[in-house]
Amino acid sequence: MDQKTCWVLTGPTASGKTALSIQLARKYDCEIVCMDSMQIYRRMDIGTAKPTAAEMDGIPHHMIDVAEPDESFSVARYQRMAEECINGIHNRGKRALLVGGTGLYLRALRQPMAMGDVSGDESIRAELE
Repeated sequence: MDQKTCWVLTGPTASGKTALSIQLARKYDCEIVCMDSMQIYRRMDIGTAKPTAAEMDGIPHHMIDVAEPDESFSVARYQRMAEECINGIHNRGKRALLVGGTGLYLRALRQPMAMGDVSGDESIRAELE
């Protein structure tokens, strides 16, 4: 089996992804890369279905608690960070299991997009808010 392959488990919140991902990771020696747009934020545990340490059951999880709630976090940043995690997992001889329901994150990893280096426009953001 090609270790460079990533497996994907996606679906809506509360559909059982976490429990199934732990079983798959244990059986097939995977590390989990979170694809949830809310689980990336620290201290946002309620309402995000973020797995607890007990639920993780010793399986390495990546891309959880990587940003502060008031911090700007873009799909471009997710793409860069997740790709680094995936490369590290592959370098350890393991398979990455991508788990979550944020379709844009999956799309950014499956069909890498040129995000460019243009920063956000705060005046447009303020107007929309």
